Amino acid sequence: MIITIFSFIFVIGVLVFFHEMGHFLAAKSVGVRVEKFYLGFNFFGLGWKKMYKGTEYGIGLFPLGGYVKLAGIIDESMDTEYTGAPDEFKSKNMFQKIWIMSAGVLMNFLLAILIFTHLTYHNGIDDPDPRAVVGKVFPEYPAEVLGLQENDEILSINGIQVADWEAMTKEIHNHPKEEIEISWMRNGELKTAKITTESTPQLLGDELVERGMIGIIPILNHRDAGLIESFSVGISQTYYFLNLTYRSLLALVKGNVSIKEMAGPIMIAKIAGETASLGFNALLGLMAFISINLGFINILPIPGLDGGHVVIALVEGFIRKDLPLKVKMGIQQAGLFLLLLLFITIMVNDIQRLFQ
Repeated sequence: MIITIFSFIFVIGVLVFFHEMGHFLAAKSVGVRVEKFYLGFNFFGLGWKKMYKGTEYGIGLFPLGGYVKLAGIIDESMDTEYTGAPDEFKSKNMFQKIWIMSAGVLMNFLLAILIFTHLTYHNGIDDPDPRAVVGKVFPEYPAEVLGLQENDEILSINGIQVADWEAMTKEIHNHPKEEIEISWMRNGELKTAKITTESTPQLLGDELVERGMIGIIPILNHRDAGLIESFSVGISQTYYFLNLTYRSLLALVKGNVSIKEMAGPIMIAKIAGETASLGFNALLGLMAFISINLGFINILPIPGLDGGHVVIALVEGFIRKDLPLKVKMGIQQAGLFLLLLLFITIMVNDIQRLFQ
């Protein structure tokens, strides 16, 4: 329980710090006054705060988010006081506003790239052998029941010869929860047997489909990775998970995936605790994945999120005037209401999972 709590606070704390620091540094870079910088929510005055060079820095006791209050912007605080000073958000041009509001998201993506770079440089790269040769058999899966062992070479699936690991995997994937016949070679001896595959959901495009699996992986050839290659892998892995997050949201919007699949802080805490038990590097990998999700969600054009502020900045830039104050207030209130409904839905999902 203690590991779960501290792992959750660590993961969320680092992600929120980097996100809010992005807004903070971007605002400073274009001369916008930052009134508050908070980690966690400071409800009922419970927490620590200190003024330094015109900015109130604080740490709240509720570690579920963070907050950067910029002068002259309508955000979660619903502050409508403007003085027209040049150091207010309202006085900046469209590009400066977009830079400020998107910097938190960019920082989340950068954090993910750096984490994946570190993990690749530290752990090296495992290149899968292209041959249809078993590298490992997972316990309690059909492959173990069948009697497959390491270094067995799979020759055919249902009488169809497989030239490599990709062809073999494709045939197994096409038969979820179905009986298949597998032929393999072990020490020059040909073996053939039948087994029923298990099924696992896999996102193809924006559709969730069932794929057959028997519980094996190929031989992995380990090698060290240099810094440049590690950075390249960090970028490609970040893009992969960003694309996966996009396709998952698309599947959710189209109804191909149930909203019950969405997870919130309770499940994040549970997963963080379980991941921490596997080691610090595993926890870092989880942090990178959540950082990508956090960045993607925040850049969506939804009122109340960074993407909503970017849209407003774009609209005002194109019409060359500010939207009426009442319109901005209405947009912000509607966005906060939608986010509250989403938060409640996610919390209900989390609680149901715990009882299940």
